[in-house]
Amino acid sequence: MRLVETLIYSLRPGTGAEFHRLVREESLPIHNAVDMDIVDFGQSEHHPDAYYLMRAYDNLDHLNSSQQALYSSDIWRKGPRPAILERIVVSLKTMAWMSEAAIEETRLCGVRRRAMN
Repeated sequence: MRLVETLIYSLRPGTGAEFHRLVREESLPIHNAVDMDIVDFGQSEHHPDAYYLMRAYDNLDHLNSSQQALYSSDIWRKGPRPAILERIVVSLKTMAWMSEAAIEETRLCGVRRRAMN
């Protein structure tokens, strides 16, 4: 079992496509550099200015240490952070434990969905 964090964002009108580009091209490489496991991400099917990001952790300590490493880094603070934050109107977070199989199936569905777009 791993701890999965799901972030849900309501974005400023008309910013969903640019937000997705920022996440894909600038934010995710930094996440990967601090050993965060990105399970899935993207614009919501119901609205282009709604977005989600799912990240998996071994436990709460892993979540806290990797988020500390990410959010305190200069590459994050001086990189995509300002552009990302200025597009977010509301941010919600939830966490749940998921099996490795469920995480991998979710990851695979996301990869397939992005390949179709």
